[in-house]
Amino acid sequence: MLNNFLLINKPSGWTSFDVVAYVRKMARKQNQGIATSADANRLPRNDKIKVGHAGTLDPFATGLLIVGVGREATKRLDEFKNLPKTYVATIKLGSVSDTFDKTGTIIIPLKKGGIRGLFAKIFTNNPPHPPLPRGVIERVLKKFIGKIKQMPPMYSAKKINGQKLYNLARKGITVKRKKNKIQIYNLKLLDYNYPTLKIEVECSAGTYIRTLANDIGKKLGCGAYCEELERTKIGEYKLADAKTPDNCHSELAFDLSSRRKVSGSFGMLKPVCR
Repeated sequence: MLNNFLLINKPSGWTSFDVVAYVRKMARKQNQGIATSADANRLPRNDKIKVGHAGTLDPFATGLLIVGVGREATKRLDEFKNLPKTYVATIKLGSVSDTFDKTGTIIIPLKKGGIRGLFAKIFTNNPPHPPLPRGVIERVLKKFIGKIKQMPPMYSAKKINGQKLYNLARKGITVKRKKNKIQIYNLKLLDYNYPTLKIEVECSAGTYIRTLANDIGKKLGCGAYCEELERTKIGEYKLADAKTPDNCHSELAFDLSSRRKVSGSFGMLKPVCR
């Protein structure tokens, strides 16, 4: 029986469930010693291998996803969920999105203090707001470091009264949400060329980087949304050690010989392959 962890580099356009389904198919194939993925699809439905992940990534996002394969591994996935995360995000200034990312309807605020009803699927590189000095950007970013409260976005998998928020949002329904307590450990400006800035965020579990991008835009007074997002670390696990789904089907990456609970350090889970 397989009981392993995989470090997956999730491609853009894949949901986290897509990754789980792909790994499950490949794990069944490996467990049965079957030669092709087409054969794996013909395995009987009762030939089940448990597969799960330790923290959702949005479909447009890329980066590190920890996947557990087998009953013992999937039971231990909760040990990873509360670990700190590190992201690199590209933020577009001068416009906002109803989903807080590039997948939504992009709205260009033409007048400071309010948004007119002008919609554009693609925001041009001629923003209606004048470029902001780098020093202004850095001062605003510093305000987000520390313990803060953050409102979950309507377009999210968070449930209220048993319903996922994104299902309500797609029907045009907005509901009251409570702000969550989160912590931004570090927020670094990596690059800035108006209207685009790139940041690295070290944060607690439960942080929505899309919401952070939107909130940064509010503080700057020009609006903003998340254009690209990559998760680079979960605790001490690094994206550099991850494999794409296509390259991991023959290698289940981490040995579960240790029975110790995962803590802030992951040294007890020895890499089997690189």
